[in-house]
Amino acid sequence: MSTVSLIPARSYELASLRTSIEQMLEPLGGIKAFVKEGDRVLLKPNLLTGSRPTQECITRPEIVYCVAQLVKEVGGKPFLGDSPAFGSARGVAKANGYLPLVEELDLPIIEFHGQRYSTASENFNHLRLSKEAMDADVVINLPKVKSHTQLTITLGVKNLFGCVPGKMKAWWHMEAGKSSDRFGEMLVETARAIDPNLTIIDGIIGHEGNGPSGGEPRNLGVLGASANVFALDRAMVEILNVEPHLVPTLVAQSRLGLCNELAEIDFPYSHPQELKVTDWKLPDTLMPIDFGLPRVLRSTFKHFYIRFIKEPIKFYAAK
Repeated sequence: MSTVSLIPARSYELASLRTSIEQMLEPLGGIKAFVKEGDRVLLKPNLLTGSRPTQECITRPEIVYCVAQLVKEVGGKPFLGDSPAFGSARGVAKANGYLPLVEELDLPIIEFHGQRYSTASENFNHLRLSKEAMDADVVINLPKVKSHTQLTITLGVKNLFGCVPGKMKAWWHMEAGKSSDRFGEMLVETARAIDPNLTIIDGIIGHEGNGPSGGEPRNLGVLGASANVFALDRAMVEILNVEPHLVPTLVAQSRLGLCNELAEIDFPYSHPQELKVTDWKLPDTLMPIDFGLPRVLRSTFKHFYIRFIKEPIKFYAAK
């Protein structure tokens, strides 16, 4: 059975958060069960955007800070990486207040570069993924609990789509056409290829409504962790009282035999039923998975404008 460790948690205050994360990881063997001395450890948060820094649509920097501390204490070499929808990882991290904590730990922020990787999937014979993620000794996935206007909910599996570099994400949207089933399967195959060693989900304050960035903060009071990202997502959907058949990634992982039932999961602390919320807000309207060429081109232009013009201008203006 897969183990999913779920605990109530209310604070991002560093000492309290550190204690909560350590407690949560105990049934999994602690951080030492995942990281050995000398391991290069990718910390993969959700760094979606720098445009809404107070709206809880990215993984909180305090989560990354505490996990990086734990990794360093067992001799690991952590680095931070993501491929935001718009802009650079460093630019989005800076806009969301990451830099003071990152600089205190001397934590490198790296940009992702793509490489083609073959898969065992019947429907996707290859994926273009981050070489930095695939080459890391350990991947720790650090998603945020959010509603999503196309996928209903974004959790651990969807967060690994950030390991698809640059604007390849938009092209994959277009390649999936209007099929939420095909797009959900591509996300699941991406998660299987990255194969994170550990996923820790930030549900202390989530983002509900018209996510992934257009919604509002919501106190949820939950932290979760598992070596099995699919089991963790299944548990979190139960907490949010969302039917799995409404979430394309859950539909795909069920079809592929990757943890469908709560009975397949061991919960050493809280069971999802004990943490359930009944009034989590989903998007007002679900948008189709439909990225036509004009939209992809506009998105690509915006990404490159922010990354290579807007962010450098801000950087030099601050000098």
